[in-house]
Amino acid sequence: MSEQTRISTRIGSIAESATLAVDAKAKALKAEGRPVIGFGAGEPDFPTPDYIVQAAVEACSDPVNHRYSPAGGLPALKAAIVAKTRRDSGYAVEPADVLVTNGGKQAVYNTFAALLDPGDEVILPTPYWTTYPEAIRLAGGVPVEVFAGADAEPGAYLVGVEQLEAARTEKTKALLFCSPSNPTGAVYPTEQVEAIGRWALEHGIWVVTDEIYEHLLYDGAQAPSMPVVVPELADTCVVLNGVAKTYAMTGWRVGWMIGPKDVIKAATNLQSHATSNVANVSQRAAIAALEGSLDAVEEMKVAFDRRRRLMVDMLNEIDGVECPVPQGAFYAYPSVEGVLGRTIRGRTPQTSVELAALILEEVEVAVVPGEAFGPSGYLRLSYALGDDDLKEGVGRIQALLAEAR
Repeated sequence: MSEQTRISTRIGSIAESATLAVDAKAKALKAEGRPVIGFGAGEPDFPTPDYIVQAAVEACSDPVNHRYSPAGGLPALKAAIVAKTRRDSGYAVEPADVLVTNGGKQAVYNTFAALLDPGDEVILPTPYWTTYPEAIRLAGGVPVEVFAGADAEPGAYLVGVEQLEAARTEKTKALLFCSPSNPTGAVYPTEQVEAIGRWALEHGIWVVTDEIYEHLLYDGAQAPSMPVVVPELADTCVVLNGVAKTYAMTGWRVGWMIGPKDVIKAATNLQSHATSNVANVSQRAAIAALEGSLDAVEEMKVAFDRRRRLMVDMLNEIDGVECPVPQGAFYAYPSVEGVLGRTIRGRTPQTSVELAALILEEVEVAVVPGEAFGPSGYLRLSYALGDDDLKEGVGRIQALLAEAR
């Protein structure tokens, strides 16, 4: 039996997560004793705050958490999400508008599975998080990429309404919106959030807005929630979020989606067959996170801000590299188009995939190539790692690319 017939076309066409693949390769090389520095993982290097961990420890000892719980989430966690959403973004929702998911990725998939029929198009501002197009395709949809580069108007990596309108067709069902952005760290200003929301409302297009990085903002930037800026959009908008990035809880796997009750009900039905409830101990930890202080978050943000400025400054010192200053998340997304086509140690990389491979092989630094997020010509580097490793890793890249001829 051939491989094509052993694996379904739907699943066989899925690409491996490029960011996780880079991180896994870096960790494997480290395990071999190689001094690899990895900029691939999109997760804070801080431990989960103690009070959250303690809540999980206590939850482990309570037999109520040893049993099945509602597929859509613990009522106490749904209530905490409702309160947190009102507190942080001013968006008033009800528990019935919330579905707790196994991390943000399941929230993304559940949403598109609930909204899309085969052939429906989803406009996808590019560069995009690597999971978005795969989740859209899995749900039978067609991602339609709209690219904005480092020199884009109205701002680096920000798409405009004119671009979105040019991509709209009679098959357009939804728009994926992410601010602050993974992979670029770009943040849409309030007036542009409103303009995009008004455009979607006018044309009856659903908006799926990912707010996972909402608390990681710098230089006075703000990231308002689109259904708050455009209240009329609430009936055709799904908000995605989770505890992973804000509270250094990537491994706990707690995310959620907020949307109209019929969409949440449909997605809950799907989840009841796919995974049932999120692990109860993780849900109890998430309650502690959402109901607790944001002091630990602010401490992490101070470190991220320091690393952000250092990384951007060092990258912009490299001839042929252009790195806009990210205003959110914990990623830098430099253009390396000025390096491609130049010879480095006898090799002439023509794509960012080839350049990333050269950097890993020659100086043992792992970065994610732009092809994982859209067009070639870019690299993504996470600055969610220790200051010393950051300086050493970017310093190795500086030294290597200085040899480009």
